[in-house]
Amino acid sequence: MIMTKEDVPLKNHVKRFREGQGWSQQELADRAGLSRAGVSAIETGKLVPSTTAALALARVFDCQVEEIFQLDGDREIHWAWRPAKETCRYWITAINGRTILLPAEISPLGLVPHDGVYRDGKLLDNAYADPHKTLVMACCDPAVGLLASEYSRTTPFRLIVLYRSSRQALQLLQDGVVHVAGLHLAESCKPEINVSVAKEILSAPFRLLRVANWQAGLSLVSGLGMDTIAKVLAAGVRWIGREPGSGARQVQDQLLQGAPAPSIVSKDHAGVVETIRSGWASAGVSLQLVSEEGGLDFISVRKEAYDLCIPQSQIYDPRIRALVEVVRSISLRTMLRELPGYEVASTGEMT
Repeated sequence: MIMTKEDVPLKNHVKRFREGQGWSQQELADRAGLSRAGVSAIETGKLVPSTTAALALARVFDCQVEEIFQLDGDREIHWAWRPAKETCRYWITAINGRTILLPAEISPLGLVPHDGVYRDGKLLDNAYADPHKTLVMACCDPAVGLLASEYSRTTPFRLIVLYRSSRQALQLLQDGVVHVAGLHLAESCKPEINVSVAKEILSAPFRLLRVANWQAGLSLVSGLGMDTIAKVLAAGVRWIGREPGSGARQVQDQLLQGAPAPSIVSKDHAGVVETIRSGWASAGVSLQLVSEEGGLDFISVRKEAYDLCIPQSQIYDPRIRALVEVVRSISLRTMLRELPGYEVASTGEMT
């Protein structure tokens, strides 16, 4: 394959993709049909690859050419959604060759440092902002902070987490503005339901990575003396509701059996606990972990399969490969095992 030196300001991420696979320059050269010297010259920017060479590299990495090569200075910006205010902080990442800006929001990880500020129609990036080192996940896992901590500790990347219900997370994945979506719409004995729901929303092939099986059920103000769902329903206590599209809403609908849904709705598990602790409600659907950590009583309803949905096209992205390794790590499995209601027997399995 012929490669020529051209006066083209081309940025490339060949080295990053190669190291993400754990390959030497010679191994990459053999797979792509190039010379080792040619791979080295491309990585250092001394040679601009021919169209054939670029396509060969994209085939080897199982990605689009635009994910590896971009014209320097020619950055097309895509907002994940338009900012609600004229001035906002934002995070920046790269997905499928596109630069994505996400308006910063309250995260399960706390106040996450932003990559820049949008002000007066201008993007003011921080000097350290690197979209290729940022992985974005949408999920409602209350223990996602453990995953994010291990991810930043053991890899060169960082994890940004958007708190979304299962169907909302899948829609963001379909829109191409996150890398990974968490979902728990299936009982652990029927994990194929997660697959079928993902197929309803996603138009491209995907893989599911199991993080844990967890206990979902009814959180109750402590001291009520109710140890069964039947007693709770008969008592007519006030509920805090869950939003449509969430796994918790599935459990709520199952328990209420067609009765009107509560008028006040919480968007996350922690919100349920805080509403009950504040005295505005006595019961609501949440996870055993959040319920026990909040000092509430808990009645288990079902054990759910919590999976991460990953597009097949991104499975070899170094950030995704690092995520899979962290989920399968002994350190994360040990921490998850110690949480109330979490089981890790199938953690790390991919379908």
